[in-house]
Amino acid sequence: MQRLEGRVAVVTGGAGGIGLATARRLAAEGARVAVADVDETAGKAAADEVDGLFVRTDVTAEDDVRALYRTVHEAYGRIDVAFNNAGISPPDDDSILTTGLDAWKRVQDVNLTSVYLCCKHVIPYMLDQGKGSIINTASFVAVMGAATSQISYTASKGGVLAMSRELGVQFARQGVRVNALCPGPVNTPLLRELFAKDPERAARRLVHIPVGRFAEASEIAAAVAFLASDDASFVTAAEFLVDGGISGAYVTPV
Repeated sequence: MQRLEGRVAVVTGGAGGIGLATARRLAAEGARVAVADVDETAGKAAADEVDGLFVRTDVTAEDDVRALYRTVHEAYGRIDVAFNNAGISPPDDDSILTTGLDAWKRVQDVNLTSVYLCCKHVIPYMLDQGKGSIINTASFVAVMGAATSQISYTASKGGVLAMSRELGVQFARQGVRVNALCPGPVNTPLLRELFAKDPERAARRLVHIPVGRFAEASEIAAAVAFLASDDASFVTAAEFLVDGGISGAYVTPV
């Protein structure tokens, strides 16, 4: 499929995991892709792989974010898709009883404030051209409580969901769609590293997935490609759950 032929997409956190899988999928569907990441080596490799543009970006720094979209627009003349995906899930973000303020703030900065900054600085380009699709990475924990708590992560993703809904409503009649992508647990290096340190936590999470496995990054990328395309032209201000049935389950099948 070439649903994104001639369009320009910006992927933050594009050097690995869901971001890299999405960069590949958007490029395969015809988009020119700009990869934004703090990891220059992996980011450049990702951009080279999709014949795209790499822009080193600290998404928590407003000057970097502003420069990212200016650079992409100068290079390609437009920005059609913004996948605001950069995020962290550090081990010191745990129960509210044990998570320190520094850990709380660091997660909020990367997971929520960065999405605010990216939306703030990409929307004007989309308004100028009268069309655009923004996909913000939230999580299934934005719509349900997690038994194995990551308090700041959960709160940040709830913020992403609420902000995406409001922006989707605000800019709907100006042609800019904004949706929150809510993945379930994904088989990425970040998740594997987290669960390798705590196999019991991994087992507790896996048992709650009706499908019986974690998602692959390519499956999340497929959802992004849909939301980016005109196939989703009537979809905005939505929470788009790709969670293997977790949020719909009372009990999981035996």
